[in-house]
Amino acid sequence: MKFRYYIADVFTRQIFNGAQIAVLPQANGLNAETMAAIARELNLPETVFVFPNLSSANGRRMRIFSPLGEIQFGGHAIVAAAYVLAECGDIALTDPLTPLLLEQNVGVIEANISSVGGKPTLVQFSRRVSAVVDRFAPRDEELAQFLGLQIAELDHKKYTPRLVSCGFPYLVVPVWNYESVRKARFNYAAWSQSSAPQTAAQEILLFAPKSPNPEADFTLRLLGPNIGMHEDPPVGSATPAFCSYLCSFEHTRKGTHVFAVERGHHAGRRSLIQLEMDNKQQEYLTIRVGGQAAIFAEGSIDLPE
Repeated sequence: MKFRYYIADVFTRQIFNGAQIAVLPQANGLNAETMAAIARELNLPETVFVFPNLSSANGRRMRIFSPLGEIQFGGHAIVAAAYVLAECGDIALTDPLTPLLLEQNVGVIEANISSVGGKPTLVQFSRRVSAVVDRFAPRDEELAQFLGLQIAELDHKKYTPRLVSCGFPYLVVPVWNYESVRKARFNYAAWSQSSAPQTAAQEILLFAPKSPNPEADFTLRLLGPNIGMHEDPPVGSATPAFCSYLCSFEHTRKGTHVFAVERGHHAGRRSLIQLEMDNKQQEYLTIRVGGQAAIFAEGSIDLPE
């Protein structure tokens, strides 16, 4: 049996940037064991398997696998799947805005595909999240040591380090400059001897409110004990926690905020994520995540009958 697959570079307009995601738009007949094996073979951050939803013409069921196993939710997967379904003609883009229902293991995600001339230009999906925010954070001396930075590079004027969890805990650490985000190097020995492990944070979300890219309002980067020193993993899964972090400060006004965050740099795989958040200072926060994609490659997988 042959299964067509596409590789999309996600949260970017250009190939060789963003995050690489594989999509199989017609995955009928594949079981979980085979899907996991294909994801390991492709060895990309995520491989998306798409199945029809008979109750909705523009509805699809998705299952997402990394090389390590199944993933319950994936924002990159939504953008990748929507772009691939549109580009290969599985979803007809007859209107400037086409709604799409994508069912993941966490439930149904509502998405919209913006298009011009039948070609997708932006995919946006919404999420409603509830966050736990803890103002406890390691001391500046500890932060600087396990991030490989100077204390003076940490921002305490507008923002402060906080622990934020929307189901997965992040230690969010602000710095002044883009350069500090890029040069930071995680020091496991300093981390293990600090108070950070007591916070239950599994990853550090380091950010700066500046970027040499005029399209971006913030620069984000993930570091931590399970992330390689020279790795720069996608930050899409951390955006709900980041939005919740921003809303935890009194100077963040009520209302809808629109901004863009970037990951990576000009010499690497830069991503640009468009965000909207409705700050009502209530328990639940509604965020809308938007992004573009570029189809990098397509091929077929030939499985034995």
